Amino acid sequence: LPLQRPPWGRPGVKVLVTAVVFVTTLWNLRFFLNPSKDSGEDYKHREPLVILVWEWPSKQVPNISRDVCHELYSITGCKLTTERQLLHQANVVVFPHSSLQSGRDKLPKERLLGQNWVWVSLESPSNTRALAAWNQTFNWVMTYRQDSDIFIPYGKLVPNQSATMNIPAKTNLVSWVISNYHRTQKRAEVYKNLSRYLHVNIYGKANNKPLCKDCLLPTISKSKFYLAFENSIHRDYITEKLWRNSLLAGTVPVVLGPPRANYEQFVPADSFIHVNDFVSLEELATFLKTMNSSRYQQFFAWQRKFSVKLYTDWRERICAICMAYPHLPHGRLYPDLQSWFNS
Repeated sequence: LPLQRPPWGRPGVKVLVTAVVFVTTLWNLRFFLNPSKDSGEDYKHREPLVILVWEWPSKQVPNISRDVCHELYSITGCKLTTERQLLHQANVVVFPHSSLQSGRDKLPKERLLGQNWVWVSLESPSNTRALAAWNQTFNWVMTYRQDSDIFIPYGKLVPNQSATMNIPAKTNLVSWVISNYHRTQKRAEVYKNLSRYLHVNIYGKANNKPLCKDCLLPTISKSKFYLAFENSIHRDYITEKLWRNSLLAGTVPVVLGPPRANYEQFVPADSFIHVNDFVSLEELATFLKTMNSSRYQQFFAWQRKFSVKLYTDWRERICAICMAYPHLPHGRLYPDLQSWFNS
């Protein structure tokens, strides 16, 4: 009897087997040539990113034992901890500037391979000391500056198609809440000269009229204008004085801070009044005192498209590191932190 030819010896089957082997080889080669993307995705699903906060930035440390990033902000694969014994497991270590005041003795002796350190501050350069000692220490910075590796503003406008405006009833012209008043500050000089031409209702510790937490917004909302004067003038340094005390309270901010163009990167041009828009403070005072109702309402047009989101919870800010992590440069160090922050 003639010998039976095995099936793989037939021409049609040979072609099929060759094609299968070729496709399988290409598939395996894909993982060999480009392992980072898929392995990174697999890692993200297998183990959470561990963020160690060396010292919590606020006085009250919240409970972060649960998966707070997922529960509160729908950020998955992110574990926050303040337990320093987990240093060897941490992918990222967060150092608020306040935790650096005691010097290097209180910090880890060395950085683990592949671990990234983050410097955190919401203060301006004028209120930040002793940065020169931290050259070649931090991989990333996390500040209110837009060019930070992790950008954490004091607030922002978020889309809200309500098409309505809500302007609280007004009983006085201008108010200001001030706790730390120093005559050498620019805001003190501007207030002193502006008060010659109009009356300003002053609240806060500096005037022995502190406002309770729940009293702040209702009190400010009764004023047509609020002096959103920053304690120092630096790029992007736009604090809760604009976001909370003015826009959220339902009053028009009169701002003193970085140039108008910088403010307009955050809020619409017609939502605030800049001190520098006027040749004199007398002219500013006249503008405020003589504004009619129609012109005043135009400052609230932003409410038809946006609402104010405040960033007050440090858990949300720290969780944001996990969102930014895949896109950040790894292994880079800031050679001169002070020069960068003062630029």
